[in-house]
Parts: sequence; structure tokens; C-alpha cells
Amino acid sequence: MAHTALTAPDRLWSAQEVLVRPSPVPAVAGVYGWHFEQAPSADLDAGRLLYVGIAPRYMANRTSTQNLRKRVRYHYRGNAAGSTLRLTLGCLLGIELRRVGKSGTRMTFGKAGEVALSQWMAENARVCWIEYDEPWTLESELITQLDLPLNLDQNRHNLFYGRLKELRAQARQRARELDVSS
Repeated sequence: MAHTALTAPDRLWSAQEVLVRPSPVPAVAGVYGWHFEQAPSADLDAGRLLYVGIAPRYMANRTSTQNLRKRVRYHYRGNAAGSTLRLTLGCLLGIELRRVGKSGTRMTFGKAGEVALSQWMAENARVCWIEYDEPWTLESELITQLDLPLNLDQNRHNLFYGRLKELRAQARQRARELDVSS
């Protein structure tokens, strides 16, 4: 049931629909799935589930404050330092990753790059979700059983894994060679 609710959902939600207040995304634990009207890479198929995420993550030593609403909204409007999905999409789309902040240890696509990525996601990314009390128990199963090329964690078996891992590593290396962006 969970697989179908994510791979063939009854409804997909756009950035515009998710970012309104009150948001239709529930503030509860669960799993979310990302579909793309235009794929972020020519090697990927549009119109299908390419990535799953969970909220909250399993934390043995503290309680997470994350929930579906916070995570989904953050992916649509946050930055690459706080969203592995945004980092992956930006790298695939060729947006330049930069070191930012006083220490220069955080990496984002800079103000203009993050705006461009948010715009691309508003036009192309659609999300669905299911409520699930312990989403980390379902995440491994989904990654093992489904073809989710944009997931890296627990997904070494995916054919796209090596290419995506290398692309992200190259983007980080280039960012380290550039001056810290304001």
C-alpha cells in the first residue's frame, strides 16, 4: 500500500499548493515522494517517483522536531545545505555550488542559484506523502524495492548511484576551490 501511495498517488502537490497557509501537508511523521514533470537529467524519466524522504529521521539520543510539513516546505524553498534533494537537483541542473557564511563550511547554490532552483522546482517538482509513525522503518524497504535514482543513502545498488555521487563530489570540490560567497 505504501509503495502505491508514493509511486502512483491519487494526487501530486505543487510548490504553490504546499507553500500556502494553511498548508495541506500535515505536521506529522511520514514519508514523502518526489515526482518531476521534467526530469533533472536526460538519463532519468519524467513523470515518475525519483526520490523519497522521511520526517522525522530516527534519532536515538534526542527528539527530532521535523515533520512532513516542515520537510516538504523546506525542500521547496530552503537551500542545499539543509536539503540533500536540493543539493542533488542543483548539481544535476548544473547550478554552481558555493561555500557560504563566515566560516565557509556550509555549501549552497548562493542566493541567485537557490532562487533559480526554487523556480525550477515550482515548475517541475511535485510531491505526495503518506503519514507513517516510524518512517525510518519504511524508508529502507522503499529504497530497496523501488528504483529511486535520486536517493543516495542505502542506495548503492541503484544504477544512477555512482554517477550522482561523483557529480556531487565534483561540485563540492569545485566549491572548495572558489572564494566564499556572500
